[in-house]
Amino acid sequence: MDVESPVLVIVDAANVVGSVPDGWWRDRKGAAERLRDRLAADGLPGRPTPVEIVLVVEGAARDVQSVPGVRVEPAAGSGDDRVVELVAGYPRRPRLVITSDRELRRRVTELGAEVTGPRAALG
Repeated sequence: MDVESPVLVIVDAANVVGSVPDGWWRDRKGAAERLRDRLAADGLPGRPTPVEIVLVVEGAARDVQSVPGVRVEPAAGSGDDRVVELVAGYPRRPRLVITSDRELRRRVTELGAEVTGPRAALG
């Protein structure tokens, strides 16, 4: 494992924004943009080490753009599949996936990633 690289934090945007009943369903793209902007401004709350944040978006949020501090990865199909592809694509880096989706948690831990819930991104 390349311990010199910052932790690759992969955020399941749909799962994280869906964890807070704040009306996100009326504006999925806007909800994903607010999450992106919060992560860009605050980083990962409680994580003192450097991180590289990747926000995986899907569906109506697919047009959300990257900003300094947060790379946005649109999923052509399933957001979960894109998260797994990203985890698999960086086998030598420490990886942390933020989601509460049980099946996705299982898939990425089998690839050696750590997993935590949405609160890690929301503070």
